[in-house]
Amino acid sequence: MIRIFYREGDKVLKETDVKKLSVLENIIWVDLQSPSSDEEEWVESKCDISIQTPAEIAEIESSSRYFERNNEITCNSTYLRLDDGQFSKHPVSFILKKSTLYTFRQAELSTFADVNRKIKTNNEIFNSGYDVMMSIQETRIDLDADMIEKVSHEISGFSKLLTTGSNKYSELLLEITGLQENTMTLRESIIDKQRVLSYLLKSINFPEDKKGRLRIVLKDINSLIEHSAFNFERLEYLQDTITGLINIEQNRIMKRFTVFSIAFLPPTLISGIFGMNFVVMPMLSSEWGFFASIVLMMLSSSIVLLIFKRKGWI
Repeated sequence: MIRIFYREGDKVLKETDVKKLSVLENIIWVDLQSPSSDEEEWVESKCDISIQTPAEIAEIESSSRYFERNNEITCNSTYLRLDDGQFSKHPVSFILKKSTLYTFRQAELSTFADVNRKIKTNNEIFNSGYDVMMSIQETRIDLDADMIEKVSHEISGFSKLLTTGSNKYSELLLEITGLQENTMTLRESIIDKQRVLSYLLKSINFPEDKKGRLRIVLKDINSLIEHSAFNFERLEYLQDTITGLINIEQNRIMKRFTVFSIAFLPPTLISGIFGMNFVVMPMLSSEWGFFASIVLMMLSSSIVLLIFKRKGWI
């Protein structure tokens, strides 16, 4: 699928026929989403650009993530999509050449759909591919902020569960581990965008009058990085708290076992004494000796439990 946005007078129009690239003028954005090989070849030949393969776009080396050549800027970034509570990573490639932005991706991303709607409603602010590039970055940061806020709400929910005395600690630990993974993935994605925008800010091929917006977006990114770090610290605190509660619960159980074990030591001693096989023993031939030993064992256990209770051990 291909979407071509171009200016005609005071309007920005959209075209989906790749063949129109050869006749359209004032093109500001060419968005390729899962393009066919024919569409990709046509764009490369008519626009004189080279689109990287998905494997090259996903490379993590700095030299592969951002480079400039022949007044052309190429930068790659990773965008996230929330699917069933988990983040999935989708690489996106941006090429800026002669005031035209070319984007290449394999997935449907809400960021691009939002920018598409913005172009329809605010034609006047999109005069070049640089404006589209900035709008994509600003929209993505807003979405990242929403995701971080969502994680914060979930963390607050876990805090309330702990204060209400929930004992489903194993389930909570698994959910917290999942949130930690999402937070780290989100933080990596934000730092990746920070690196790309920092490169653009230093580029001589990026218009100076657009760098003010870049600095504002970078400030927003820094605040999101700090917020995500705070969320991760809160998750670690919750994890430590749950671990501490588990240890307290285990100690309480072991304490009960210990108390009851000690309480049954005197009866065990009494039964051991009366179980000796000596010929001469008191009450050995008595009719009430068995019942007396039972009473004595019960009384000894009761005394031990009473002492423990008065000391507050049980």
